[in-house]
Amino acid sequence: MNAALKIAAFATGLTTAFGAAYGVGHATGTGPAPRPAAAAHAGHTGHTGPTGHAAEAPAGAEAAGDHLPGGLQVSERGYTLSLDSPFVTAGAPTDLRFRILGADGRPVTDYRPEHEKELHLIVAPRDLATFQHLHPTRAADGTWSAAAALPTAGEYRVFADFTPAGAAEGLTLGADLHAAGDLRPAPLPETGRSVAVDGYTVTLGGDLTPGRPARLTLTVSKDGRPVTDLQPYLGAYGHLVALRAGDLAYLHVHPESTTPGPEVAFTATAPSPGAYRLFLDFKHGDTVRTAAFTVATGDGAPATAAPSTAAAPSTAAAAAHQH
Repeated sequence: MNAALKIAAFATGLTTAFGAAYGVGHATGTGPAPRPAAAAHAGHTGHTGPTGHAAEAPAGAEAAGDHLPGGLQVSERGYTLSLDSPFVTAGAPTDLRFRILGADGRPVTDYRPEHEKELHLIVAPRDLATFQHLHPTRAADGTWSAAAALPTAGEYRVFADFTPAGAAEGLTLGADLHAAGDLRPAPLPETGRSVAVDGYTVTLGGDLTPGRPARLTLTVSKDGRPVTDLQPYLGAYGHLVALRAGDLAYLHVHPESTTPGPEVAFTATAPSPGAYRLFLDFKHGDTVRTAAFTVATGDGAPATAAPSTAAAPSTAAAAAHQH
């Protein structure tokens, strides 16, 4: 992942299917024909400015063609995310195994580390009630594995955020994961501007703006006092992932500031009007926590997501981190 991604103050978005390419080829591990090498990685931005083209779209307009947000496709620029199995059982321990295949069909085994890891894995359900930021391990043959928690039945999206060795920039691929069990559809969780998580209060300032960069701030406090000694997590004082409700288009950015809080600032661009879930990872007291917000952009933005799994508490997302 790039150094200081720009959706606001803190890890490449969480992730997720913004366009019609969602879900193609997940069952077999194959996908749509690779896009031309010139296609940009629109799910990710850097410390000094966006590296993708989503921010260049006119206000209120969806990016198209090469400018799709990250995570919408299982195959892009000659690389394919191949899950060993897209079918799992909800509530049971799950060992997610997958490979990144190159244009020659062989597993990729050489990566450029971004934020201390070769690959970042995001897992989220369609209702965006939970969120997992995992760091899988890679075997010599290129097979990745990670222990994941899929507490409820439904449709999940898996995002692999990585940079192949020698590539000019990273990309985010997405695939569907089906968790069998007792399905209980739920609406998108509702939140205010402040959420409570594990004794901390995180307050969101600013608004996402369709098609234009906007500054977001997230302020962390505890017991009514600002937290001024946030700890670095994966090379930054915060990581922010934004997922668009409905198709789970993925954006992941890192903070502009290099100070340890209490305010972490990001610059982010929403590719279209709609409802989004923002997931902020921050570290304090040697523990990583996640604060989740539901925000809407543009007039008439939808207030709910596609039903998928049981709802989580509205104050914060249930989150898991693997190191």
